[in-house]
Amino acid sequence: MIVFWATWAIAIAAVLSFGAVLLFGAPYMPTLKKSCLDALDLLDLKPGQTLYELGSGDGVMLRLAAQRGIKVVGYELNPFLLAISWLRTLRYRKQVKIHWGNFWRADLSKADAVFAFLLDRFMADLDKKILAEKGTKEIKLVSHAFEIKSRKAAKKSGALFLYTYS
Repeated sequence: MIVFWATWAIAIAAVLSFGAVLLFGAPYMPTLKKSCLDALDLLDLKPGQTLYELGSGDGVMLRLAAQRGIKVVGYELNPFLLAISWLRTLRYRKQVKIHWGNFWRADLSKADAVFAFLLDRFMADLDKKILAEKGTKEIKLVSHAFEIKSRKAAKKSGALFLYTYS
């Protein structure tokens, strides 16, 4: 009987973890390795610079950026995905920090770049957040699949849009 209820509890927790993120950003949709590599190429970050990934999912982008010597900060609401990301990036622990939390509460002022795969309805809010928090430094944003309607992309590569905030 305990196994039955434990299974149900885990199933409900998983459904809630994967579904609740719709209120804040996007459902989990794995970003292909090629898209991550293309995004990193667009961002053109140098070793030691800092990339924030908003909704770090399974950690693929975190790992690929760390392999290039980039410092990476990931935010993830789903505890199951957070655990996967943490395990995937153990080797790069000095370069990767993963936060279990809502990226809308994160301070982006230390970022040199941001990577996001959000839903269309959140892009205008992300634009405002970056403008409000960037300070005097330049921040680059690569958005996967969704454009910021009020801003012209500096570059486009497939489904990736690069925006610069000077």
